Amino acid sequence: MQIEGSVVIVTGAGSGIGRALAAEFAAHGAAVVAGDIDAAGVQATAAEVGGRVVAMRADAADADDIAALIDKARTEFGPVDCYVANAGIIGAPGLGDERDWDRILDINLRAHIRAATALVPEWLQRGSGHFVAVASAAGLLTQIGAAGYAVSKHAAVGFAEWLAITYGDDGVGVTCVCPMGVDTALLQTIRASADTAVRLSADSVVNAGTVVEPADVARQTVAAVRDGAFRVLPHPEVAGMVAQKAADHDRWITGMRRYQRSLRTD
Repeated sequence: MQIEGSVVIVTGAGSGIGRALAAEFAAHGAAVVAGDIDAAGVQATAAEVGGRVVAMRADAADADDIAALIDKARTEFGPVDCYVANAGIIGAPGLGDERDWDRILDINLRAHIRAATALVPEWLQRGSGHFVAVASAAGLLTQIGAAGYAVSKHAAVGFAEWLAITYGDDGVGVTCVCPMGVDTALLQTIRASADTAVRLSADSVVNAGTVVEPADVARQTVAAVRDGAFRVLPHPEVAGMVAQKAADHDRWITGMRRYQRSLRTD
């Protein structure tokens, strides 16, 4: 995909990876609609990035707000070339309850499905378009301490794979981003939580590898979109972990239990 001159929507753009993605796309010549449920945060993103970036308060999981983001892009810049489904939450620790599951699946999965449903028919008519799913290494491995996060991120990866297989021959590109620890407000919040189960989730990520900057994730993501690559691994060691899991699932689960025990006794 040619980034220069393209029209891009980025959700969850009020801070962290989303803000970095808006800046990186803009730096490569894209016009960006930055959306976030945090109106002040996303306005700050637009002011900080400057250029052809407009901010809009939007709930990334709400079908009407997704439609409004798409309409905003069309009005300001033209048809949407790329949609970056970046908004996400860690959710409740442990198993959670029914409301917890509804909320995390809405934000981490159904938001992707609703955006694709709104845009893919148009992209098929045009013969071009690109969908970016910001998932997590938890979608390839798992997440200690938080079932909802692990399951929703697995589902987000699965949905991205399905899109790429189903529509790749028709001009629709898909990129799936799967980082481990990224230095964002979300990670800082769960590391400081008073809930031991929440802190366990954070520790499992931080101790597994280097915590990278949002800008690192953004640079690799935009490069992957430009090159038409599917998977982005800001932590390259994740590839080896995935290979170990595939080679011997039982051994991998045993190793993850051992890792969890070590975190609980630290």
